[in-house]
Amino acid sequence: MDDRGTIAVTGANRGIGAAIVRDLARRGFAVACLSRRGEAPALGDAVPARPISAFACDVRDTGSLAEAFRAIAEQPGGLMGLVNNAGIHVTGPSERFSDADFAEVLAVNTVGLFAACREAYPFLLRRGGGLIVNLGSFFDRMGVPHNTAYAASKAAVAAITRCLGVEWAAQGVRVVNVAPGYVATELNREYLAKERSREYIERRVPLKRPGTPEEVARLIGALFAEDLPYLIGETIYMDGGHGISH
Repeated sequence: MDDRGTIAVTGANRGIGAAIVRDLARRGFAVACLSRRGEAPALGDAVPARPISAFACDVRDTGSLAEAFRAIAEQPGGLMGLVNNAGIHVTGPSERFSDADFAEVLAVNTVGLFAACREAYPFLLRRGGGLIVNLGSFFDRMGVPHNTAYAASKAAVAAITRCLGVEWAAQGVRVVNVAPGYVATELNREYLAKERSREYIERRVPLKRPGTPEEVARLIGALFAEDLPYLIGETIYMDGGHGISH
């Protein structure tokens, strides 16, 4: 029996999350898809060698997180890893941005991510350790108009990753942050199709294009497949060179 266990992916039913599920399945991992609707994404050409399961779970609800991880831990091999992909992106002028919208962004992107890490921890510990990959953003180190809440939430993700990385390393639970730049998904297709957006990306991104969900997924899949125990608490930027381009 393959006892590698299951990797849980939040926000797994679309976009980057769905691409991550497909890549992990292609690599032979068992995957548990966590989303508010409890749906698994279409796998396309990825033929899963191990089970793909789905759980209804809202990262804002600690009870649903705990219940999902308990169920996953009962599967063969238990919980071996977590990808915190669930997130929202709300924009607007900061002078008119409401407390409620700011709190909602933090509730999903920051508090929900931390809660998922915390609730997964004992189950990872039970099997001797594991890997948590958080999805941040290159906005975590940039000043971006109309994105104060989102940028703040992703800067917090990097800080959470560093703190949990050093706190849990001795227990064999590793935490890493993957911070993409502009990635083309169905959620931002309209924005990226605008001439102004295309011109900006061609001017600012050395590769002159946005990334793809599959590129981000391949990096995350490689982190699980290669098992790099000395990689702790780091943020890996994957933005086509945008953040370092003069």
